[in-house]
Amino acid sequence: MASGTRAAYCSRRRRNRPDVIKKQQTTKPQSARNALRLGSVPLTDCAPLVMAQELGLFRTYGLCVSLSRALGWATIRDKIIHRELDAAHAVAGMPFVATLGLGSIPCDCLTALVLNLHGNAITLSNELWKAGVRDGVMLREEIVKARRHKTFTFGVEFPSSSQNFLLRGWLAASGIHPDRNVRVVVMPPPQMVANLKAGHLDGFCAGEPWNSVAVQARAGSCVATSAEIDPGHPEKVLMLRREFAEKSAKEHLALVAALLEACEFCDAPDNHDRIAATLARPGYVGAPVEALRRAFDGEFDFGHGSVRTVADSSVFHRHNANEPSGDKAAWVIDHLRSSGLCKDAATLNFSLGPQVFRADIFEKAARLRSSTPTRNENDTDSEIQFVPA
Repeated sequence: MASGTRAAYCSRRRRNRPDVIKKQQTTKPQSARNALRLGSVPLTDCAPLVMAQELGLFRTYGLCVSLSRALGWATIRDKIIHRELDAAHAVAGMPFVATLGLGSIPCDCLTALVLNLHGNAITLSNELWKAGVRDGVMLREEIVKARRHKTFTFGVEFPSSSQNFLLRGWLAASGIHPDRNVRVVVMPPPQMVANLKAGHLDGFCAGEPWNSVAVQARAGSCVATSAEIDPGHPEKVLMLRREFAEKSAKEHLALVAALLEACEFCDAPDNHDRIAATLARPGYVGAPVEALRRAFDGEFDFGHGSVRTVADSSVFHRHNANEPSGDKAAWVIDHLRSSGLCKDAATLNFSLGPQVFRADIFEKAARLRSSTPTRNENDTDSEIQFVPA
């Protein structure tokens, strides 16, 4: 971070207040033995978790955190349910479906932090590009022509993911029924590009950097970003079991506060080069820096020489992104209903929203964040361990 930016950032953190300094000196981090187990999936929007670790923000809030990586969302869900993780980076719909037991055993889960908005795109194969497909209307025409000898297959990250909701909406807007006219399959985000190259997929909707990786590898081209398809939609959240939030309330508040500060750091343009370089490490996302940078700077490469600026391509903090508000919960519930994931629609009533998206806990964590100084970036944090993908 540039010195001027750093000074302004630290000034906002009120580091000279005597009561804050006293708090910093007396806060003792957890022991490594009692480290919080935090999980993520290799996507650009795991950046707040990674940077909270790299910047020492967890230790600032008295936490020792072990950060591990999972290949896909089913692994994250199962590890939360079976108490192998205390909290995790998760798709926005996952706390709802886990609570209702849709696709798994029921497990009462919640979130008190939205990690980001947007950050996804729809990518189509080179074969569809060669056939002249540039948008949903052209895709529909190609599906009609090929209906007797081929069913087109598209990948999404998880049934309750925004990628599934966005792809279904994009298809339906062009007259393509997502359950009748095409096949939609679930696969981990890092596997999308290889399956597109191999011809197993005709397209996918996934989080960055995998769309940019596909374009960079000349395996496909993008036709739309999620910021364009559904502006303001919630993307990833911090998910945990309700029992953990209640039994370890102090640690939960500290965790949300640390990640809230990391989200602010991730939104600052001066930090984007550093974040992309950090995420490029094999233990985090392991994708090319150039591909990772696209989600931050908004200069999105759609392929075949088409590069254009996408406003708010990824949003980590601005526009009140982090509050798990009622409108964000309603967005998820509405799309869970329309996707047909829940056979008993009555269970997906809007009173469930404030039980799962906990704005009250977020407000407490925001107050803690505003009263805690920024940790020196040169300080080291807790041990990082990685789960084999």
